[in-house]
Amino acid sequence: MAQRHFSRWAIFSETMNADQFKSEMIDLLPRLRRFAISLARTGPDADDLLQDACSTALLKWGQYDSSQPLDRWMFRIIRNHWISEIRKRKVREGEGQVPAEDETIELSVQSTVVEKLAAQQICQKVSSLGADLSQPLLLVCAEGFSYKEAAEMLDVPIGTVMSRIHRARKLLLTEINVQENLQ
Repeated sequence: MAQRHFSRWAIFSETMNADQFKSEMIDLLPRLRRFAISLARTGPDADDLLQDACSTALLKWGQYDSSQPLDRWMFRIIRNHWISEIRKRKVREGEGQVPAEDETIELSVQSTVVEKLAAQQICQKVSSLGADLSQPLLLVCAEGFSYKEAAEMLDVPIGTVMSRIHRARKLLLTEINVQENLQ
């Protein structure tokens, strides 16, 4: 049985060599880091998460089905590593999720100070939503995945993804309206 399992994955890896796989994965790093930040909430934790996921992907690249998009495979690896990390943290006493840092600014164009501040505020607001709402929002709105693809990556029903994105957008609009009324 082990040989059949190995040969099945060997068929997938024949269409892509290791150098092509590495090159495609490197091209995805900015998107993967944004997703890792949405999970971990801090730059250092996101970098550790991304490094672990990339190491796993490089070790298991032969298991990658090249007929599927690499980004979806990588997002799932990152998410699975994060779930494992959360479980580890729960076992350790006194450690939990660290609050988001203000310096995570992946989404900004950084042309002007005003744009940089606006992007920073958006990142803070999205981070304040919590992982349940921010993950599907970022996958669909920032990364361009369909609801179905996001549902598969997050391992939840498509209706749950749609509901969470609706709630996230509604909360963000409410917060923006409140801030505008205060000004």
